[in-house]
Amino acid sequence: MRQLAVFVKERRKEVNLTQEEFAERAGVALTVVRKIEQGKTNLNMEKVNLVLRMFGHELAPVQCKTFNE
Repeated sequence: MRQLAVFVKERRKEVNLTQEEFAERAGVALTVVRKIEQGKTNLNMEKVNLVLRMFGHELAPVQCKTFNE
């Protein structure tokens, strides 16, 4: 989550937006942007992806092999 926090914060600052302005443009609540930038772990993936789409990125679940395969 730390890498996500740093990525979003740095990119947001690069486009010269406050957290509030960025949240509005991304279509999420200000608290979502704050939680992401603080590195919180209990985040809604849909909301995170709304934020990441502002930079042309998206998170997706990763399939892991089980030990029985």
